[in-house]
Amino acid sequence: QVLRVESGGGLVQAGDSLRRSCVASGRTFSSYAMGWFRQAPGKEREFVAAISRSGGSTTYADTVEVRFTISRDNAKNTVYLQMNSLNPEDTAVYYCAAGPALGIYADPRKYAYWGQGTQVTVSS
Repeated sequence: QVLRVESGGGLVQAGDSLRRSCVASGRTFSSYAMGWFRQAPGKEREFVAAISRSGGSTTYADTVEVRFTISRDNAKNTVYLQMNSLNPEDTAVYYCAAGPALGIYADPRKYAYWGQGTQVTVSS
């Protein structure tokens, strides 16, 4: 799987909303669970959200639950991250990832393929 994350439009103000898309190549997109991760300067990469192969199950980090929504469209080989009520603590480089393991996981070691990352900056 080759993952391509949309770029641009990543500078927003606190309270704004933003949607990120990640498009996967290949014919087996529906065989992978998908996840979103982020990494802020000086911090380790952290889990944001994950979704199962069919889209029937999702899980979120406590810091983003309610505000963020992960979804997928298997017909378009695309996973989305809808981010609402953004605050400066959400400033980070965001990555999408694909994992062949059964189930959904917050551990980045469970994901075999990674996108290039996209900067999201939230000003106050």
